[in-house]
Amino acid sequence: MRSSIAFICLVLAVLLSSTIGGESADFEFEKGWDAYVRGDYETALREWVPLAEHGHARAQANLGFLYVNGTGVPQDYTTAVKWYTLAAEQGNAAAQTNLGGLYKEGQGVSRDDTTAVKWYKLAAEQGDAYAQQSLGWMNETGRGTPQDHVRAHMWYNIAISQGNEGATESRDNVEEEMTRADISIAQNLAFNCVRKRYKGC
Repeated sequence: MRSSIAFICLVLAVLLSSTIGGESADFEFEKGWDAYVRGDYETALREWVPLAEHGHARAQANLGFLYVNGTGVPQDYTTAVKWYTLAAEQGNAAAQTNLGGLYKEGQGVSRDDTTAVKWYKLAAEQGDAYAQQSLGWMNETGRGTPQDHVRAHMWYNIAISQGNEGATESRDNVEEEMTRADISIAQNLAFNCVRKRYKGC
């Protein structure tokens, strides 16, 4: 009886400490974010680096962003890829989108359009409008996936439906290469994809 009570207390202690640790991590992340907004990149880095090293996905994604842009650190695409990959593997949509962009451009990694499409697709399925627009472009140009104007139009439409106005011109341009029947098919695909919450599109 005594050992089972001790075990229950140990489990509760672990659960409570992980909850408090999570709240503490979020607090530290927000401190870093506030510093970033103020332009105090040194403090932002001081808050985010330990969090990122302990697996905090948003901190990892933000470090990737800082290294891509050379904000508060020397620009370093290889280090950006490292942080984006860690966050992307945890399902962070922004990191997945940005990592896809680095693979598409060959920045910090060898250019790999297939891998770019993979990361864009994962982010697009989470509703990331920029990833959806990027998938449209990959389908339109046939990079990393077979060229398919219907699917390009579908992804552009989905991105537009999420407020990504930048995809409008791309959609209008690809329409010039499509028949009315193709456009109708693409619109139906977009409607069904949104209805399925972007899964299996």
